[in-house]
Amino acid sequence: MPHESISVFDMFKIGVGPSSSHTLGPWRAALRCLQSIEQHGGVDLVKDVQVLLYGSLAKTGKGHGTDVAIMMGLMGEDPVTTPIEEMSFKIDEIQQSKKLKLASKKLISFSEGNELQFLYSETLPYHPNGLSFLVTMEDGSSWSETYYSVGGGFVEKEGEVKSSQQQVSLPFPINHADDLLHWCRTTGLAIHEIVLENELSWRNEAETRKGIMHIWHTMEQCIYRGCHTEGVLPGGLHVRRRAFDLNKRLLKDVSYQNVEEWKEAIKQGGADFKYILDWVSCFALAVNEENASFGRVVTAPTNGAAGVIPAVLMYYHIFCGGKSEDQIFKFLLVAAEIGSIFKKGATISAAMGGCQAEIGVSSAMAAAALTESLGSSQKQAMMAAEIAMEHHLGLTCDPIGGLVQIPCIERNTMGAIKAITASQLAMQGTPDFALVSLDKVIATMWNTAQDMNSKYKETADGGLAVLVPVGLSEC
Repeated sequence: MPHESISVFDMFKIGVGPSSSHTLGPWRAALRCLQSIEQHGGVDLVKDVQVLLYGSLAKTGKGHGTDVAIMMGLMGEDPVTTPIEEMSFKIDEIQQSKKLKLASKKLISFSEGNELQFLYSETLPYHPNGLSFLVTMEDGSSWSETYYSVGGGFVEKEGEVKSSQQQVSLPFPINHADDLLHWCRTTGLAIHEIVLENELSWRNEAETRKGIMHIWHTMEQCIYRGCHTEGVLPGGLHVRRRAFDLNKRLLKDVSYQNVEEWKEAIKQGGADFKYILDWVSCFALAVNEENASFGRVVTAPTNGAAGVIPAVLMYYHIFCGGKSEDQIFKFLLVAAEIGSIFKKGATISAAMGGCQAEIGVSSAMAAAALTESLGSSQKQAMMAAEIAMEHHLGLTCDPIGGLVQIPCIERNTMGAIKAITASQLAMQGTPDFALVSLDKVIATMWNTAQDMNSKYKETADGGLAVLVPVGLSEC
């Protein structure tokens, strides 16, 4: 059957915060523009590059670091490997000199208002997150490209057909949840086994395992950094980091030297419900405080929702016996597949669907992964995903000040807790008697997204973004 092929590594990308659609996507678009420049003769022949930001990219681009991402991308910096601590220095240098070293080779003029323009009142028809690159060559000729950042770091070029990677023929093609269930029934395989078989179409199992464990270790390190970094988040809202204080209160005077000793200290604290609940919240807070600070995170499936899956996975890892690499590997395989089904059937872009497309999807991904990881059936795993999304339907995206801070950081804690609750409900339930299927809730989510007013779709034109004065700190 015709299908869109999405790999685990499409759903989970390592990048820089604070937003996958407004930071990572434009960054990757700028890198693709550099590739096109090479095809047009190379950087040395370029006189000028103008960047136009449309729709949501314009309206909340400042708060989401879109301008920073564009400049870093045009310099040829890789979001996966670029030293985070050097970014502010590089950006300050560009802003002061009004010069940018294109692909780290040629110095060109670059400043906001001239080469970088925020077109607040213009939106391109295909997607709210549109940006165009207008390249002028030294001989006077010019050409342009338009890209769309469609959520989760995915970038589509206007007029471009699907890449060959997206056209890979998979042994188990999946567009809908019912397709996944069909393959599980006919083969007797678990969800993670189906996903792994499909992944082998791109790379061998050893490479897949290595890549997924790198994803996990990036998540783990992000949680650890967030729990051990204090201060105030950038952007002007004066939001205090809370994971540091919560981590300190929960562990009291326990000493540790590294992440492994830290995790063991957490485990030794017991299994009290409130204690575990506090830790799940702490894990989610830590990730998204790092994300808000231009830290290195994993899109899961987006940056704004980057804390949900790491928090639930760390909960499984520390409190539910999910210690082995194999268990973590299987968890992330399941989560990725559920996310890909949402992307195919609806959206993972807040600019298209509101926060239900970010926190809602990540919660559903985590719920399904946790449920299968704890030994339940494929049907129960998909039931858990449905329950998690059902109770995020209609969730708006209304970031105060256009920053991924309020209400975004706390929403990650709520998404993580809802995922765990959804998993518990599904494991105690009987999927055959459920009236709402995962496919039906995905269709409902998409219908809701289409009906939702644009002011609730990452524009900062409605909700908390306009009713709360920007000067207030988070309470």
